[in-house]
Amino acid sequence: MTDSTNNPEPPGPPKPSDAPLMLSVSGARGIVGKTMTETVAHEYASAFISFLHDKLGRLPVMCVARDSRPSGSSLAQAVINACVEAGCEVTELGIVATPTAGVMIHALNADGGVVITASHNPTPWNGLKCLDGNGLAPSAEEAGEIITRFHNKVSLPAKDGGTHSVNEQGNDTHISKLLGTIDPAPIREKQYRVVLDSINGAGCESGYKLLELLGCEILQLNGEPHGDFAHTPEPKAENLEDLCDAVVRFDADVGFAQDPDADRLAVVNQYGGYIGEEFTLALAAMRWLEQNDGSAAANLSTSRMIDDIAHAKGATVYRSAVGEANVAGVMQEHGCVIGGEGNGGVIFPKVCWVRDSLAGMALVLDLMQSRSERLAEIVDAMPHYEMIKKTIDLKDCGGIPALDKEIERLKREYANDTINDSDGLRIDFDEGWLHVRASNTEPIARVIAEASDSLTAFKLANRVKL
Repeated sequence: MTDSTNNPEPPGPPKPSDAPLMLSVSGARGIVGKTMTETVAHEYASAFISFLHDKLGRLPVMCVARDSRPSGSSLAQAVINACVEAGCEVTELGIVATPTAGVMIHALNADGGVVITASHNPTPWNGLKCLDGNGLAPSAEEAGEIITRFHNKVSLPAKDGGTHSVNEQGNDTHISKLLGTIDPAPIREKQYRVVLDSINGAGCESGYKLLELLGCEILQLNGEPHGDFAHTPEPKAENLEDLCDAVVRFDADVGFAQDPDADRLAVVNQYGGYIGEEFTLALAAMRWLEQNDGSAAANLSTSRMIDDIAHAKGATVYRSAVGEANVAGVMQEHGCVIGGEGNGGVIFPKVCWVRDSLAGMALVLDLMQSRSERLAEIVDAMPHYEMIKKTIDLKDCGGIPALDKEIERLKREYANDTINDSDGLRIDFDEGWLHVRASNTEPIARVIAEASDSLTAFKLANRVKL
């Protein structure tokens, strides 16, 4: 599977001077000290608290967590202050993975939580991600309401009685729940050698501890959670050369790469070959659907590999708009047993409703132990497609109006093909599919095309004229 862009090097996020405050179903993200400040964090948290209060008819019980970015401490304190000032009971979870926060919201019977994270964005960025009482990101409709309240500076009146406590049991609680769902014994018997790149992020401790409890011999790269990322944090091939090399040097069975808030996972085979983020969900779903009846879900930009895997098991795949909140909503609607996104995000509802790199690692290892082949051979036997991914800076092409105009042109030109416009536009052709949409987290357009060969995928992607 290939992953290419318009230019030899991907443009990445905009320069700090160009970056707005990004508000979407994924929460709020901005440049620290510019568009993401303690004031912004306080006001956004206040808007979310007021939303939960009106939804519940009472003051919500809250959790606050953060990834390892240096700016996280002050932003988390601003959110905690907003909770206490509103009269809420708030539990501080410290530096934990985003899925761990989802687990703890449920474990503590909280009504919601805020995670201070900018996910895979580089260090200058930070943000706020909201979770409801089920550990779910708000739906698109709910996110819109929260954003409206933020713009209107809606908050609850100050009230005495707010409390602040600290709970450091998040990692143990998360791992215990996961190992209560996936039997660790067969994995332990294999004594796998694993290289883990935790990118100095929130999954350093929990990722290592999970693998240790699964009986693995571990070489951890970038295992100190100080937030000074050792390389560009998005878990893509061009950022994981050290991991690939270490897998070979360590004679490892597998390599895993987390992103800064540990909700995404990339996988490297025993030869140091980057498998690709699209395979993470496919591998996890393959193992879980082998053992469990039920359907799966994925977003519109995710490879059709999961459709082939599910079809082989007699299962259905339901598609959603991009964003884990949208995937989780479809999963709940259809009772799916697994789901996620092609960016390396596995949603494993037996543990939590947030993308979870720990669940991804456990399911991949469980798949490996169940087969006579090693990981590279398992992947070679899977259905393969070629995918082209492009990013287009909206600032350079006329912005959202230009994107909307191009989407309308594509709708007209390909009206006889299968069209889904629930998130930008996806068109399914006989030879493959094309998806074009505005990013939820950066001021860019994303163009993704997939086909059985790279030339066809490239031609499909070039049907977008921006």
